[in-house]
Amino acid sequence: MALLGIFLKSLLAVLLFYCFLPFWVPDGFGSKNDDTKKPNFIVILADDIGWGDLGANLPELESHTPNLDAVAAGGLRFEDFHSAASTCSPSRASLLTGRLGARTGVTHNFAVQSVGGLPLNETTLAEVLKKSGYTTGLIVGGRGRSQGCPLPAGNLTGFSPPLPGFDYYYGIPYSNDMGCTDAPGYDIPPCPPCPLRCNLTQSTGGGCYPKLALPLMQNRAIVEQPADLRHLSERYALRAEQFVEEVSSQGRPYFLYVALAHMHVPLSRPPMAPPLGPYANSLTEMDILIGRIKAAAYGAAGQDTLLWFTGKCLGMGM
Repeated sequence: MALLGIFLKSLLAVLLFYCFLPFWVPDGFGSKNDDTKKPNFIVILADDIGWGDLGANLPELESHTPNLDAVAAGGLRFEDFHSAASTCSPSRASLLTGRLGARTGVTHNFAVQSVGGLPLNETTLAEVLKKSGYTTGLIVGGRGRSQGCPLPAGNLTGFSPPLPGFDYYYGIPYSNDMGCTDAPGYDIPPCPPCPLRCNLTQSTGGGCYPKLALPLMQNRAIVEQPADLRHLSERYALRAEQFVEEVSSQGRPYFLYVALAHMHVPLSRPPMAPPLGPYANSLTEMDILIGRIKAAAYGAAGQDTLLWFTGKCLGMGM
């Protein structure tokens, strides 16, 4: 128990060289039978987001991120803040394990046809917290490539969702710019719409696999294929709210990791969104999603929740 407490101290403080977390884990933390009130953890990771995207960093300009601005104003900000890697899969694998890609072997991105992923002998943060009595959830917005997932579903492997240590998974098992979708979005390069028949192996170059419809999965089941990009953010918010409310109603601590697709292309304009342009619309969509998660968490557990927002290709955390 003491060793687990020491491990958690190190893991939560360093969290893969992303930042220093202002949180102290008491000795003995890590026992399921410990009567000490355990805090909840929510980690939200944005992708390809820039310093100037957040209103808190440029208050003199119009802000599209009021919810994140409020988080920054009421919390701690880290302005010298570094990701373990500049690309998707290595950075996410490091976030979950506390280890650099040179040690985990995850040094490149996984794609549609990948049959491997994060080595199964790696210990994830979710596994450590689960042993301590936490319920763990993972919501992936389409950049969750620390695991590979070959599809169709009949060919799932041990590297398919959910990730080790997670009780619940909802999202896209690889990048949302790697498969065809019937919902148009702003993308560079643009991928064509889905044909009537699927073929996993065919690629048109540029990262597009047009004959594999982009799947949306819940645990190991495909719930929609092709995924409708226009409504993904709303679905992620709803699933996050449900996860927080259900676990909190059981009186159990939780760890929720939300790996967003924002602000990586493709950028989809949400329904009924004002004509701000695809990038500003996506920023607003991301901010609303985070605001809903925060409201659900703080409404259910008050101040017993640590919410941490960060991003790859972003020089800060809060």
